[in-house]
Amino acid sequence: MIRNDLRNIAIIAHVDHGKTTLVDQMLKQAGAFRENQVVEERVMDSGDIERERGITILAKNTSVHYKGVKINIVDTPGHADFSGEVERILKMVDGVVLLVDAAEGPMPQTRFVLQKALEFGHKIIIAINKIDRPDARLNEIGDEVLELLLNLDATDEQLDSPIVYCSGRAGTASMSPNVEGKDLTPLFEQILEHIPAPHVDTEGPTQMLVSSIDYNEYVGRIGIGRIERGSMKVGQQVTVCDYHGNTKPYNAKLVTLYSIEELGRQPIEEAQAGEIVCFSGIEGVTIGETLCDPEHVEALPFVKISEPTVEMTFMVNDSPFAGREGKFVTSRHLRERLFRELLKDVSLRVNETDTTDAFRVCGRGEMHLSILIENLRREGYEFQVGAPKALLKEIDGKTCEPMERMIADVPADAVGSIMEKMGSRKGELVSMNPKGADRMR
Repeated sequence: MIRNDLRNIAIIAHVDHGKTTLVDQMLKQAGAFRENQVVEERVMDSGDIERERGITILAKNTSVHYKGVKINIVDTPGHADFSGEVERILKMVDGVVLLVDAAEGPMPQTRFVLQKALEFGHKIIIAINKIDRPDARLNEIGDEVLELLLNLDATDEQLDSPIVYCSGRAGTASMSPNVEGKDLTPLFEQILEHIPAPHVDTEGPTQMLVSSIDYNEYVGRIGIGRIERGSMKVGQQVTVCDYHGNTKPYNAKLVTLYSIEELGRQPIEEAQAGEIVCFSGIEGVTIGETLCDPEHVEALPFVKISEPTVEMTFMVNDSPFAGREGKFVTSRHLRERLFRELLKDVSLRVNETDTTDAFRVCGRGEMHLSILIENLRREGYEFQVGAPKALLKEIDGKTCEPMERMIADVPADAVGSIMEKMGSRKGELVSMNPKGADRMR
């Protein structure tokens, strides 16, 4: 069956290319808010640190209704350190909107998230955003994106992706760089036309992959994912199993079921295949597990998340000033909190050490670990950390270390000092292009 009343999309881009701002306007224009409702900017960035730093850290789900079709949207982070979030939610969607800044063009993270989407065979809509920037290079950016698609071995169909020119802040879109848009209608139309409707078996035995986890003080753990086959009902008995065989299959009961409606969750009694839903009642469920019909236990494969690149040691505070700032100070508190973080962060690793007072925590980058430290401090945990170390890995008998792609956009007279700084870090110059009269990229 083809669910023409549904579309599931993710919005992916490099950091600061305007994903969350565009989602604000999509919600606004699809009628998610009342006429006089006061709405904060970047309404999807709900965490304190997200609002303070102006970045998205966790992938968030929302939905809008357009012409009788429900469009489920996943807003994703742009930082490479949180790309584990992007990798796992791509299993939930059938297509992506790739956002590219009209002045900066494709950046390292654009390449990373696009490569993941192409591996899944997703349909792509290219949205060139911030077209109202004074330094926008609309025609060149379109060519750069196509060049990137060629480099990443995109199929002919993916190379034929439509290009929409948007301004997320103004809430306009058009299909031509020379025509000014009035609203986001062209973008909505492309989503309905270009992104395939879910092709599902609604009569078969239940099967759902858990792609995300939320936590609520009242109901405990909330699993989020897309129903791949059959339907789910409140009170239904399911078997929870794991594709990699890390946990033994066990039976559980669905206590509540919610559909994602705009910025909230609506309790529902039943949902069909193709829908993205939330459920509660299964305390031990984790990301990557499959809920199945007890008569037909078939686990779904889960994407292999890229390995961590940096490690730090988290230790109990044993300085003379210990216990003055935090309320959770013992190794038991720290251990419990770090292992709880693993339940919702798939790219983090926590290992015990020889002593009970220290833990090795491995993450995707310094930003990833610094956000974890900041969250723990705000929750009242007191601890000390060691210096970050790059993780080495043996590939085909050779010791390899992780590499960063780095882009600097600087005044021409600063090029020398940048070269010097990068040279001392064993940097390798790949390309150098003038950008405007006196700037270098």
